[in-house]
Amino acid sequence: MMSGLIDWTIVGPALAAGLIILSTHVPLGAIVLERGIIFIDLAIAQIAGLGVIAAYSMDWDPGGLEVQIAAVSAALLASLGLNWTEKRWPQIQEPLIGILFILAATGGILLLAGNPHGSEHLKELLVGQILWSTWGSLAPIAALYAVILAVWFLFRNRLGSWIFYVTFAIVVTASVQIVGIYLVFASLIIPALATLRLRRGNRLLIGYVIGGLSYFVGIVASSLLDLPTGAIIVWSMAVISLIAGFLISKKRPA
Repeated sequence: MMSGLIDWTIVGPALAAGLIILSTHVPLGAIVLERGIIFIDLAIAQIAGLGVIAAYSMDWDPGGLEVQIAAVSAALLASLGLNWTEKRWPQIQEPLIGILFILAATGGILLLAGNPHGSEHLKELLVGQILWSTWGSLAPIAALYAVILAVWFLFRNRLGSWIFYVTFAIVVTASVQIVGIYLVFASLIIPALATLRLRRGNRLLIGYVIGGLSYFVGIVASSLLDLPTGAIIVWSMAVISLIAGFLISKKRPA
């Protein structure tokens, strides 16, 4: 009965997009929590969004290569800057990340102030357009993330802390244009927080399960109830992670 109510030609690519996002966000989210820089994903996502907005303000083709270059360049500059501040002023890294976020957010508002479609662009960056995903558009993202994961798991211990910031910038730049800033943050932090007390191998596996189930429930609920997809996935992830976190805490001694 449900299959007759849901258009799987839309839901299928959207769910695949969520799983692709989770492939990198679950392991990176665990590192974000370990480093204690919780809001770096919001800051870098907002910086990448600022790069996209700057490209829009110059009337560049939204689907063109110039927009991607602008977004990833902005995110890389911010990430390398944060890598430098972490070494120089580690005790104030989190406040600096917060300041960077608010500057990028307000900068985007200023750039779009005279744009008649400004509110629409801001909404797209915040909540994303995951239901617009297609199999063709996901293929290059999947290939990029495969390379990122290979570099991350094989070479990160040899290359130093800068590799975290560079890979983080590239991943978030791609993700924010698919699922939006809110889901980028949720996908990074919520499964990682729910599995905080688990060992690394189990933590990744359970994090993927929580994230995948959350995307599935959220996308299906959005289709059935005609609710904003990004927002309902965030709520699904919060509820499922809360239940998972409770079950994990009950099974493990305090």
